[in-house]
Amino acid sequence: MNTPKRDRRWSTLAVSGALLAAVAAGVATPALAADRTPGGSGAAAAALRLAGPVDRTALAKTLADLPSEQVTGALVRVDGRGGSWSGTAGEGVPADARFRIGSISKVFTATVVLQLAAERRLDLDGTVQHYLPGLLPADYPPITVGQLLDHTSGLPGGGGLTSGDGSERWFAEHRADSWTPAQVVAAAVAQPMGFAPGTAQQYNGINTFVAGLVIEKVTGRTFAQEVQSRIARPLGLRDTFVPGRDDLALPGPHTSGRVAVTGPDGVRRLVDVTEQSPWPWAEGGMISSAADLDRFVTALFRGRLLPPAQQAELFNVPDVPNQRNRNCEIGPTAGHACFSKGLMSATLPNGTVVWGKTGSRPGYSSAVFATRDLSRKVVLSLNPTDISGGEFPKLWQIVTTSFGSGQVYGQEG
Repeated sequence: MNTPKRDRRWSTLAVSGALLAAVAAGVATPALAADRTPGGSGAAAAALRLAGPVDRTALAKTLADLPSEQVTGALVRVDGRGGSWSGTAGEGVPADARFRIGSISKVFTATVVLQLAAERRLDLDGTVQHYLPGLLPADYPPITVGQLLDHTSGLPGGGGLTSGDGSERWFAEHRADSWTPAQVVAAAVAQPMGFAPGTAQQYNGINTFVAGLVIEKVTGRTFAQEVQSRIARPLGLRDTFVPGRDDLALPGPHTSGRVAVTGPDGVRRLVDVTEQSPWPWAEGGMISSAADLDRFVTALFRGRLLPPAQQAELFNVPDVPNQRNRNCEIGPTAGHACFSKGLMSATLPNGTVVWGKTGSRPGYSSAVFATRDLSRKVVLSLNPTDISGGEFPKLWQIVTTSFGSGQVYGQEG
C-alpha cells in the first residue's frame, strides 16, 4: 500500500532510471481447467524471438556483487523454452527457500475474485456499497469490484495507520503489530477520494483490502481458506499460504529479512525482521517459494484457474491515465495505466512485453514475470536492508537480463 516513504522509494527509482515501463465456491476443491496456452499468434512468436536463449553468464553476473550493504541475499529462478537457470547469493539462502511475497499476494486475491465472478457469486460491475454496506462513507460514489482489482476506484491511501513515520526503526519496533482489514480501510477512507471512479488508475493496497473483505462476505469463509481450497491445494503449492494474524514466523527453509536501523549513536545495525506481522493479509501478507510462484503463474497463464472471459481480464489494461502512480512512469507506456485486474504489464527495453507483479515487505523484495506465451518466466526474491527501494535497480536488472535485455531504461549498455 502507498505511504509517504513508499512514494519516496518510487521517486528514487525514477531518478535512477532503473524502473521499467509499467513496473484473490464452496468448501470443495474446484476442478482445474485444461491448459489454454495461447499459441501461434504473431505477438506470441515475437515475444519468443525477443526473449532468446537464457543468458546464464549474464544472469550470474547480476548476483556477482551480492551480498552487499543494500541486499544481504538473493534467490533467482528463470525457466522457459530458451532454457533455465537458478542462482542464490548470500549466506543461508536455500534454493527452496520460502519468503514473504508482499504485493504478489494481490494476484492470488484477484484470481479468487475472478473465480467468484465466473461462478456468478459476485458481479465485477456490482458495487462495494452493495456487498459491504456501511464500509465506505455515505458520500462516496459507487465503486465497483472490478475497479478495486484494476486500481481505478479512486479510493484514498492508507492514512498512515500501518506505516508510522515510514522509517526502518519504526517498523523494527512495531513489526509484531497488527490491525484488522476493517481498521485499515477505516483509516484510509477518513480521507477524501483521490479521483472519480473509473477515470484514472492509482495503485493502492486499500483496493485489495476491500476486495478481500468482499471475498469473505460472499463466501462466508476466510480469505486464507479460499486461497487454500481454490489455488494452493489444487495446484499442489506446498509452500504457499496466508499466515494467521498472530503467525509471525516464517516456517520451513526460508530467507532471513534484516533492516538497517540507525541507533542513537549514529551507527547502522542490522535488525532481524524475519518474524513479522502478516497484517497486509490479502494485500501483501502471503508466503511462498520460487517453485510455487512459477507453478502458480504457469497455471494462471494457461487458463487452468479461470474461464476464458475472466482470463481475458488478467491481460486487459484499462484505457485511462496513470495518476501519481510511479510504477507506470517510465518507458513507452509512461503516463498510462499499467495494471489489469490482477497483473502488471511492463514493456522491457528490448521490446518484450511481460506480465506479473512485484512485492515488498521490510526485509523482502520479490517479483514474478512471464511472457504471455510462457516462453520465459522469472521469479526472484531479494533481502534489502532498507525500505526505501534501494534494491529496485538490482531487481530490475535481474528481470531485464532474464528476458534477454542488456539494459534498463535510462542506462546504456
